[in-house]
Amino acid sequence: MPTDFKYLIAIFFVILSYTVRGQGCSDAGFCTLESFKPRVDTTTVRWRLKIGANAGAADHAINVFGGYVELNKRFSKSVSADVKLTALSQSGNGVSAFGLSDLFLNTKYQVADLALTVGTKLPLADGNKMIDNLGLPMDYQSSLGTFDLILGASYTFRKLQFNWAYQQPLTQNKNTFLADEYPPDSPLTTFQSTNQFQRKADMLIRVSYPVRMAKNLMLTPSLLPIYHMGNDQFVNALGEDQVIKDSKGLTLNANLYADLIINNSSAIQVSAAVPLIVREARPDGLTRSFVINVEYAIKF
Repeated sequence: MPTDFKYLIAIFFVILSYTVRGQGCSDAGFCTLESFKPRVDTTTVRWRLKIGANAGAADHAINVFGGYVELNKRFSKSVSADVKLTALSQSGNGVSAFGLSDLFLNTKYQVADLALTVGTKLPLADGNKMIDNLGLPMDYQSSLGTFDLILGASYTFRKLQFNWAYQQPLTQNKNTFLADEYPPDSPLTTFQSTNQFQRKADMLIRVSYPVRMAKNLMLTPSLLPIYHMGNDQFVNALGEDQVIKDSKGLTLNANLYADLIINNSSAIQVSAAVPLIVREARPDGLTRSFVINVEYAIKF
């Protein structure tokens, strides 16, 4: 491996460790879909099953644990499809919540180094978990509760990989959280109200460069800017639409992937993500100061 890239990866590890106290990693779902992750395994197989688990630290001292099952099916050299089922657990401030999150369905069409993706996110929860008949903040919801359209494209130039994706909510959730409804001594009074939450679209660009460290080990540093396309809104206690100031804007994340090939049919991937640039307001509960994910994949 060229010395320059050894330095690049070393610098990347320093960035990860330095920014772990930051806030802002934000993924509405499309960042971790197969179509928009770095490609390191280019072998053609008909089926691939993935099982993954992740842990992260969220705003308001909330610990987050997630899991997923993903199935990839290749129909031809050019056409493939993915199905992904996710779940999420959140705990902190005396509140614990767990539930199924979303079902993702995506189709990819690839010709040479260009791939196009179209898909959807189907919510498996309405975004309105409650406690004592009061709505909980989005930080404790297992899903955004929105039905989304996902579009994307990927292009590889030599080893450099580019991904673009757009996620547009077509419906909104049923959240009823108003911070003022909670007692003054409740920690939930410090959360952003999201009653009848109206969430805007997201767009991402990922730039990745896989580097082979050994015959069966690949490291891939990646930069991931995500732009939230507009300021979100909610309905206040007076029934008035209220804009959440500064919820529009850029989040820039640093990712590092380590792919270990176990044998011809199985592999393990470990990935980490931290934010470098954040949005001022993040009412959707997706904020993470860091995320670590472990995934096992089997081909058949």
